[in-house]
Amino acid sequence: MKVIAFIGSNRKKYTYVASERFLKNLQSLGNIDCEIIVLSDYNLQICKGCRVCLDKGEEFCPLKDDRDLLIDKIINSDGVLFATPNYSFHVSGIMKVFLDRFGYLFHRPRMFSKTFTSIVAQGLYGGKVIIKYFNFIGEALGFNVVKGIVMTTVEPMSDKRQLAINKDIDNLSRKFYKQLVNKEYPKASLKGLMAFRMGRSSIKTMLDEKWRDYQFYKDKGWFESNYYYKVKMSSLKKVLGKLFDKIGKSLANNS
Repeated sequence: MKVIAFIGSNRKKYTYVASERFLKNLQSLGNIDCEIIVLSDYNLQICKGCRVCLDKGEEFCPLKDDRDLLIDKIINSDGVLFATPNYSFHVSGIMKVFLDRFGYLFHRPRMFSKTFTSIVAQGLYGGKVIIKYFNFIGEALGFNVVKGIVMTTVEPMSDKRQLAINKDIDNLSRKFYKQLVNKEYPKASLKGLMAFRMGRSSIKTMLDEKWRDYQFYKDKGWFESNYYYKVKMSSLKKVLGKLFDKIGKSLANNS
């Protein structure tokens, strides 16, 4: 299996070292091929907000850089780690540029059965908000999300603090590996079900085959399915799914 760490830091210090430890732990647990991607080593231009990737397709993006190379690495992996320092109480600039460049994947998710987690290096505050943001992103892309960790890396770093960080990384590695080898599809959460059914109804009502989202959903058979993939649903979720369909259609008709 293949696991890739995407690092949003120019420094090979706390964020990088933690990612290295995480990957080495995985390799000690099983036959895992690992790769580290330092985002600043790649050509990533800032999204222009033109919506071409959303409306016509990602291949029509006017920016010609390394975006597709990096996204292909995600698609061809089994697991992904996003690691970033906390800069101004959010992800680093290069990490945000990277995330913005694959916004179309939130419209057309395809990371199902893959495993995702995150590591945030903070000074004193704000890391938990970033982890929550990463969790949301992972779920929206279709990943099985293993909740990430926050490292407090105030300098000078004490031995006690470093030992605590190492313990957190080791625990995260084991949880990630357990999910990775299971290769299960995520359960249909109520939030995920609502997003799928309402989004689908909006696409079916407002768009046609000239739009990439519509064509993607049609090709996947998602206009007829209960969810992105076959999954067991309770009677309550089946009823709520139909309700979400109606709400999505109503909102689309009134927009």
